[in-house]
Amino acid sequence: MKVLICEQPGELSYGEKPVPDLAEGYSLIKIRRIGVCGTDLHAFEGTQPYFNYPRILGHELSGELLEPNGAKGFTKGDRVTFIPYFNCGVCIACKAGKPNCCVKINVFGVHIDGGMAEYVTVPSQSLVHSEGLSFDELALVEPLAIGAHGVNRARVQAGEYVLVIGAGPIGLGVIEFARIAGGKVIAMDINAERLEFCRTHLKVDHIINVAEGDVIQQLNAITGNNMAEVVIDATGNQNAINNGFQYMAHGGRYVLVGLQKGEIKFSHPEFHKREATLMSSRNATRADFEQVVLAIKEKLIDPNHYITHRVQFDDVKQDFEGWLNPANGVIKAMIAL
Repeated sequence: MKVLICEQPGELSYGEKPVPDLAEGYSLIKIRRIGVCGTDLHAFEGTQPYFNYPRILGHELSGELLEPNGAKGFTKGDRVTFIPYFNCGVCIACKAGKPNCCVKINVFGVHIDGGMAEYVTVPSQSLVHSEGLSFDELALVEPLAIGAHGVNRARVQAGEYVLVIGAGPIGLGVIEFARIAGGKVIAMDINAERLEFCRTHLKVDHIINVAEGDVIQQLNAITGNNMAEVVIDATGNQNAINNGFQYMAHGGRYVLVGLQKGEIKFSHPEFHKREATLMSSRNATRADFEQVVLAIKEKLIDPNHYITHRVQFDDVKQDFEGWLNPANGVIKAMIAL
């Protein structure tokens, strides 16, 4: 089967590998769609933590189930996606019901080879039913689940101002589920086109362009000088993350969905006087995946809006680097096999 390998930062190559053997407890999937996410792009750039090369990228996936291999409730030919964070089941996090941050976690396409391939095998327990969703929609469940998990971590309440920093694909998922939770969403970015996308397609009432005027002044004008009860970073940018601390209301919560390699720095007195809460949000749980599937099925979200670029698998190598350029207007590139 054909695979696409990130040999080192900035270098992709096609290769051939055998179709993976079907081990006990694993199911075989023919990949039909691959969504390209920030993790893939950062790996190509060489800025992704927890990463080693060479690596087959890809974890936003959907496909046809060829061999259920005893997977309960699934049959051959089903459309499926799966939870691409493979956990040990016995560590302190797994026992506490947090398999998304398992001590020995293997994230598909990060710690182990992923889904930029014609076929993959995955633990049968990771399979997720399609519930009638298309291959495109199923491939977008995982990034939306990341957003849902961040919002669930924040425990967003109806009527709260929720500042989402970063209007990329993950930020869009955060915005969607903050809205569904009843939050008054404020989208912040430096990309005017993405902010317009938020206004037009996601019906966000408030946007802040960091490049246009004083952010604190704009945020105070929106919130009545109270700032935001919830701040969620979806940039993975060190400066943006550090700046986010000053946007919290007193008693506020700050959730880091974005990830970067450096150190977080903030004023302890400013953080302390707010009695603020800082949280990270890693991956997602089955409950988050199921929440996303239901939201798409009930038409609360239309993820097809996000797909701005489509490409066949054989053309990915030549197009991939261009998706890093903001001028190309990429929100979500979708690969078809």
